[in-house]
Amino acid sequence: MTAAQWARIEPLLPDRTPRRGGRWRDHRLLIDAIAFKYRTGTPWTDLPEKYGSWKGVHNRLRNWAVDGTWKRVFTALLAQSDAEGDLEWAVAVDSTIVRAHQHAAGARSKASLTHEPSDHALGRSRGGLSTKIHLAADGRCRPLVFVLTPGQAGDAPAFPQVMAHLRVPRPIGRPRTTPDMVLADKAYSSRAIRTHLSRRGIKAVIPQPADQIANRKTRGQAGGRPPAFDRDAYKQRNTVERCINRLKQWRGLATRYDKTATVYLAALHIAGIHIWSAG
Repeated sequence: MTAAQWARIEPLLPDRTPRRGGRWRDHRLLIDAIAFKYRTGTPWTDLPEKYGSWKGVHNRLRNWAVDGTWKRVFTALLAQSDAEGDLEWAVAVDSTIVRAHQHAAGARSKASLTHEPSDHALGRSRGGLSTKIHLAADGRCRPLVFVLTPGQAGDAPAFPQVMAHLRVPRPIGRPRTTPDMVLADKAYSSRAIRTHLSRRGIKAVIPQPADQIANRKTRGQAGGRPPAFDRDAYKQRNTVERCINRLKQWRGLATRYDKTATVYLAALHIAGIHIWSAG
């Protein structure tokens, strides 16, 4: 982590003196340790000695995942960028599947984590055990929202969750939740999604698949007019694919090793924190 990144992140972190016990270890060293683990994909037990006890690092990662610290820091960075006029509200939505390593299996069926899904966001698809990351990215290829589902889940059903999690606080008034436009591929072409966006006054830039076009034409006048589609604006949809590529440069995210969805989601937020703090 660079000095400029740390200057943006440090004020957003909890005080180094916890409610009980002594002082925590240096926050910057902790975040560097977590980033090293997920960038390289190394096992926790192989964490270099300079970072101290791997158990201490993992416990802080887990505890701050449970109490929402990582997500709060991530959201605060979004708010800072929005206040500076740096956040581009042409939002692209997509998903990506990550293969789950065998170490990701075996979590307790009744996890002690409050918001942990019963299936731990693990499912079986053609590639085996996997997790699907649904995300939204701004116009500069930076993540805005992460939603986890089992790997076999569809894209369109998760779209309302992605939009519901898009909340960027502002100094005055309510958080902003409505992008200028939403760009998505043909997998998101449904009447429900278009109606959802239309009711909220959000421009939908989503192409129709060939079967929907053919079905509308066979119905004649009853098929109605084709939905509006801005081809020039759609050229920006690659921002979410480029965002996914940036995230998957972290080997511990490109393959899931974490047993719980809570910790894996926290790791995604930490990667997002590094991306947003870099400017």
